[in-house]
Amino acid sequence: MTATPFRDRLAGIVHADTLKLIVLAPRRRPSHRLHRRLDALLRCLADTASAPWAETTQDEIWALWMTYPDRQAAAELERATRAIVAEDFAAAERILHRLVALHPGFAEAWHKRGTLFYMLARDEESVRDFHHALALEPRHFGAMLAFAELCIAAGRKDDALFALDVALRLNPHLAESRGRYEALLAERPRTGH
Repeated sequence: MTATPFRDRLAGIVHADTLKLIVLAPRRRPSHRLHRRLDALLRCLADTASAPWAETTQDEIWALWMTYPDRQAAAELERATRAIVAEDFAAAERILHRLVALHPGFAEAWHKRGTLFYMLARDEESVRDFHHALALEPRHFGAMLAFAELCIAAGRKDDALFALDVALRLNPHLAESRGRYEALLAERPRTGH
């Protein structure tokens, strides 16, 4: 698709609104469809003293994000995930498109489709889907990290820094993301007072 002033403006609005969701993440409540155990797991993960348990806790969080009250929807998400791993992107897109249409409250379905679009360099669609995921699950550090990468690619390093900061407050155990955050901070011009 060719960029138009309207499309560029619309993409900017979605980007800004997604950044607002990240800003407000600590004050927003997640969707009632998400598993209640996520609250305790995310608190544990945010505790830097929990480093020995961080990987296990992250795995539990991702497993709960992949669940949904409708078991068939969760099975379809698993099927889409396998298609992505197998690089059958067309099948994954068909499954995920149907899944978000039928279950718009399934945060991880939006995140997974956003990830697929990210892999396919369909950045505007990716940001829109990460926006939906964050609207439903404001603590989704995976969506925040992917959004940060899109910001970096678009030259919006300050926005990326902010998204990385919030994601790392939720999950301080992401060494690669912390390194990315510190590298971006080091690039910023120093201001003297």
